[in-house]
Amino acid sequence: MAALGWLTPRRRSATARSVLAGEAAAEAARKSSQQLEALDALEARDGTAPAREPEFPVTGDDRAAAFFDLDNTVMQGAAIFHFGRGLYKRKFFQRRELARFAWQQTWFRLAGVEDPEHMQDVRESALSIVKGHRVSELMSIGEEIYDEYMADRIWPGTRALAQAHLDAGQKVWLVTAAPVETATIIARRLGLTGALGTVAESVDGVYTGKLVGEPLHGPAKAEAVRALAAAEGLDLTRCAAYSDSHNDIPMLSLVGHPYAINPDTKLRKHARALEWRLRDYRTGRKAAKVGIPAAAGVGAIAGGTAAAVALHRRRR
Repeated sequence: MAALGWLTPRRRSATARSVLAGEAAAEAARKSSQQLEALDALEARDGTAPAREPEFPVTGDDRAAAFFDLDNTVMQGAAIFHFGRGLYKRKFFQRRELARFAWQQTWFRLAGVEDPEHMQDVRESALSIVKGHRVSELMSIGEEIYDEYMADRIWPGTRALAQAHLDAGQKVWLVTAAPVETATIIARRLGLTGALGTVAESVDGVYTGKLVGEPLHGPAKAEAVRALAAAEGLDLTRCAAYSDSHNDIPMLSLVGHPYAINPDTKLRKHARALEWRLRDYRTGRKAAKVGIPAAAGVGAIAGGTAAAVALHRRRR
């Protein structure tokens, strides 16, 4: 895409880096899932079957699974921003970097398109923050940050959808551009199977400041789901996927049961044209009318969003 690609949004096909990112995310997700299953075996005793068998998801269909986008689908706002707030609180970086990070996240969510240079800037900012830190250190901090900033921002409606799949005996995966470590923490806290997320390179347990492939976004998400489905022996026509963003249309199009959750304008239009199911758990007429993640309205990006939008308007 050209440098001004954000002026003329277009669908991007999977690249070799997308495939690499997807395969790396799938492998990381399978490893985390095995660990979570071991923990569940220790904690869960005397489980009982669901009281009734819903029409969908189908109870006992072990070749079906569900894939949930994270930001504004499962959680209000962007997980990476909430994680950044927690790192800022712990003095990983300065206020100026926090403001810049907030503006980057706000622009991406409001514009709804990918400018390659902008996305690279976001990626490099995040990687520079964790470079040189141990993976175990960030995982421990991530547990604290979840309690501080994320636990109260889970959409109850989406959580109920995920639980329906779990109750039916199906695996449920988060699929997100957020770091796989952060996504895995959220998945475990919600009782999900595991997570596919962006894989940051580490050597001897220390982040190098590089990625394996590219961020798990857009076509890379579809590649990750495809790779995981192949490894798990899933039939994608019997699987479900949930997202708020038109950027996830490649992932949603893979499965037999796509859902648009809190959809942006483009996804809402696309979903209606293809008669996909829609769910909107946001409140307020503006959110429903505009069809974008109302970050400021739900407090997902706190004052940073409002300030960034105001600054953008003044510059215009």
